[in-house]
Amino acid sequence: MTPSESLPLLFGLAGLLNPFALLIGAALGWYADARAKLVIAGFAAAALSVLIDVSLAASGVPAIGGYEGGPLAVMPFRFLGALIVAALVHAIRKRSRRNRR
Repeated sequence: MTPSESLPLLFGLAGLLNPFALLIGAALGWYADARAKLVIAGFAAAALSVLIDVSLAASGVPAIGGYEGGPLAVMPFRFLGALIVAALVHAIRKRSRRNRR
């Protein structure tokens, strides 16, 4: 697979916009009580989404996004996507807490 073929996949559902990574990142961002924990939330979401994809592939379910490469190739893109979503959800939660007071 050439870089011109793999970049759309890495920026699409297989990487940056992976639904598992985004949902896990949002959940962990909601419960993060400090900004420094958002990096941990992003990494954990990326790692868990890779584990989910590997377990789905082992059970015969095709990969989301059509990416058949190694799981470590998509890890940085999933990390960035999960980190961005975790930061957005964290900011929304902080703002909603401020408005209640």
